[in-house]
Amino acid sequence: MTDLPETNLTMLTLAKPEGELEVYFERRPMPEPKPHEVLVKVLTTPINPSDLGLLFGGADMTSARAGTRDGLPMITADIPPPGMRAMASRIGDALPIGNEGCGIVVKAGSSPEAQALMGKTVALLGGEMYAEYRCLPVQMTMPLPDGTDPVDGASCFVNPLTSLAFTETMRIEGHSAIVHTAAASNLGQMLVKICAKDNIPLVNIVRSAAQVELLKGIGATHIVNSSDDDFVDQLVAAITETGATIGFDAIGGGKLAGQILAAMEAAAVKRMTSYSRYGSDTFKQVYIYGALDLGPTLLNRSFGFSWSLSGFLLTPFLQKAGMETAMRMRQRVVDELTTTFKSHYSHQISLADALNLDVAHAYNAKRTGEKYLIRPHG
Repeated sequence: MTDLPETNLTMLTLAKPEGELEVYFERRPMPEPKPHEVLVKVLTTPINPSDLGLLFGGADMTSARAGTRDGLPMITADIPPPGMRAMASRIGDALPIGNEGCGIVVKAGSSPEAQALMGKTVALLGGEMYAEYRCLPVQMTMPLPDGTDPVDGASCFVNPLTSLAFTETMRIEGHSAIVHTAAASNLGQMLVKICAKDNIPLVNIVRSAAQVELLKGIGATHIVNSSDDDFVDQLVAAITETGATIGFDAIGGGKLAGQILAAMEAAAVKRMTSYSRYGSDTFKQVYIYGALDLGPTLLNRSFGFSWSLSGFLLTPFLQKAGMETAMRMRQRVVDELTTTFKSHYSHQISLADALNLDVAHAYNAKRTGEKYLIRPHG
């Protein structure tokens, strides 16, 4: 195309050696696609918790201040010593941000695979999405049906594939029911719909009565409220009824992961026919996949000896699961894009608005029910 601009406005995050974070825009040369690449005009890109981890890192956002650079907004914040230690490997490197998005292919490399995508609406994965354009390999795109709203295509990868990965992991590891925390999130709502379609018992942990009603409204059956005084009793009862022995925890810090293991053990002990001082022999697995609580993970060892607590990330799972499984999961996302995997956004903002200090504080709060979508071209 001849009407492409010469530069590509791109958001960058930089941790400086003197203990300061800068998030700003840079006009970079417009990339030229190689034979197996396409150049995509980014129309929509979500702000996910995983994006925030790179965007602001270990900075103290209470110290954040607004500024400008080359006439565009910039945010600067102090990085305390623990943050500097956590960000040691990225100090001095200006990093682009944004895990996923949706756009239209405006230029294609010479390969037949790339040329076939010319003019198509595609979902994108591979980072650097907080920009006006993104050049990336064909295999990092997913063609969407003609007429797909870019808003519906913005979040095709991270939440949909992660929620599907939970059910795939459950089956692979021999479990039959799931416990999920922060269950009122976009991802949590997708998991409710997947489990309903696939007849998988699901225990949803939320933190407010409003979230209980939200999940009831989309058909969730087992919902427990961590704010209730009898939360632990509710959790044990729900796990006893469903037989859940695998959990996925978005919180990370605090005592919730341990409470889930303990409730699984309490449910398993009820099924035992004889006493064992080592607890039940039912294997219990909890995966931490998020960090909504950055504090220590606290375990009160009250769940026997047959258990595991470990981390979970989507990319390693897909690599281990193999291409056939990954392609099957992708196809399901496309098939159910506006139903099971529909994301809901509370705010749509421009690329420049993303570095408005008040807006940044709002989306960095990571409130359930508030999800921000960036539209780089307005």
